[in-house]
Amino acid sequence: MQVINPIKFDNLKGDIFGGLTAAVVALPMALAFGIASGAGASAGIWGAILVGFFASIFGGTPSLISEPTGPMTVIITAVIAELVARNPETGLAMGFTVVMMAGVFQILFGILKLGKYITMLPYNVISGFMTGIGIILIFLQIAPFLGQQTPSGGVLGIIRNFPELIANINPQELALGLITLGILFFYPRKWKAIVPPQLTALLIGTLISIFLLGNYDIRTISDIGELTPGLPELQMPTWNIDNLRLMFVNAIVLATVGCIDCLLTCVVCDSLTRGEHQSNKELVGQGIANIITGLCGGIAGSGATTPSVVAIQAGARSTLASVVRALVLLVIAIWAAPLTAGIPLAVLAGIVIKVGISVIDSSFLKRVHKISWKAAGIVYVVVLLTVFVDLMIAVAVGVFIANILTIEKLSELQSTRVKTITDDDDQIRLTDEEKQILDLADNRLLLFHLSGPMIFGVAKAISREHSAIDNYDVLLVDLSEVPVLGVTSSLAIENAIQEALDLGRKVIVVGATGKVKRRLEKLGIGGLIPGHYWMGDRLTALQEGLNLIRAKQSLDPSNKSITIDN
Repeated sequence: MQVINPIKFDNLKGDIFGGLTAAVVALPMALAFGIASGAGASAGIWGAILVGFFASIFGGTPSLISEPTGPMTVIITAVIAELVARNPETGLAMGFTVVMMAGVFQILFGILKLGKYITMLPYNVISGFMTGIGIILIFLQIAPFLGQQTPSGGVLGIIRNFPELIANINPQELALGLITLGILFFYPRKWKAIVPPQLTALLIGTLISIFLLGNYDIRTISDIGELTPGLPELQMPTWNIDNLRLMFVNAIVLATVGCIDCLLTCVVCDSLTRGEHQSNKELVGQGIANIITGLCGGIAGSGATTPSVVAIQAGARSTLASVVRALVLLVIAIWAAPLTAGIPLAVLAGIVIKVGISVIDSSFLKRVHKISWKAAGIVYVVVLLTVFVDLMIAVAVGVFIANILTIEKLSELQSTRVKTITDDDDQIRLTDEEKQILDLADNRLLLFHLSGPMIFGVAKAISREHSAIDNYDVLLVDLSEVPVLGVTSSLAIENAIQEALDLGRKVIVVGATGKVKRRLEKLGIGGLIPGHYWMGDRLTALQEGLNLIRAKQSLDPSNKSITIDN
């Protein structure tokens, strides 16, 4: 596997045009996310440049465009706000350190080959998570949209201060925000191929602010201010003992959300290009990109769906498109930064609010209750936990509930495949010879038949089925149709065997092979049952069981006799 992706020129026109298009889309988004994060517009631009360039060079998805995204911005906003509140002088530097730490974790995830597991989340959990992030994005932009300073305390802080925000609305900035949303919602589809709606909204909103609403003596509209052109200053890792635990936890959260966000976008890219991404390599590339971004004072990023789709539709197919996009943004950051000075914050807030609305999974929310009320409950629980508690707690709780419900369904299904049979009752497929032996055994031979994966949820059924019948002489445990035997189910089988042995009954195990047999042997069951009672054929095992019953009858005439029809 190549560490650095080669830049190919076999699709030169498509990649250059795709890169230019992605750069035009990226500029307003980078400015908006930079301002929203609290790190400043420059941090957004440098995040877009550095994440986009290095993730494409080291990543595993040639058509992917990486940059600051809504989910990553939500997290880094909370991180910076808390660290700055605790450490006014070094809080922002610590925020960039968290970005670097997140990059390290992403590299570790890739090295440990966790890529294929990260996106193995139930869709209702992903939907609730993304919807919660969309709601947070919207709430965090309400204050600048109304021309106010964002109050502290996240979503709850905004809700508490909402009456005050409404009472102090700046009509001019509200008008700019509404114009921005109007352009984004009603932008003609045919124009999108020429100029992205975000850029159009940015230009129109800025021009209206400067020429129609602005007063050159007293500015009544807040803007991003003049950006310093040139290269960014290095941000060396900064921390202190008091905040190390907080930074560590937030870095893991940022890394995990970035991985989920990125790999889901990779799947979208694969569907559009008919390619196949390398998930673990992509995580390493994202990690390297975020480390470099943090060092240069940029906000964290990941694979971004909108610019990736726009670039692919414009003809992009390789790493060259991301390189072109990064170079275009680099030129803007170094030489054209002063031109962004008059961009109103209300316009950027409108752009982010539209992103938040787009992130909300409205199509699934409309249908989920028709699919399952349990699934709908998981979605809404994850949404509420994401918005009001914590992102990772939301995912953890959602996955836990979803897995419990799934295990319950599988356990119910598999429990029907745990059967105790003493005669021919057609519960399982038996040959004529096997049926005859069960008839001859006259209910003294208990065939304990299991089939399918024996997960831990089936253990209760194993115990229940076995204990339902207690009048037999030979227990035959049939595992010939069991491909997987979990630890808990293994212990339930061991208890059934031990109970039979304690009562003086004979036990035969049939069909246990490979991992199933090794699991039982490691539990010590091999020492309980003689080697010749471990059999591979059910008919042979049934015949041996019948012989044991006959032998017992000959030694104990008081026991019910068995009539054998020759």
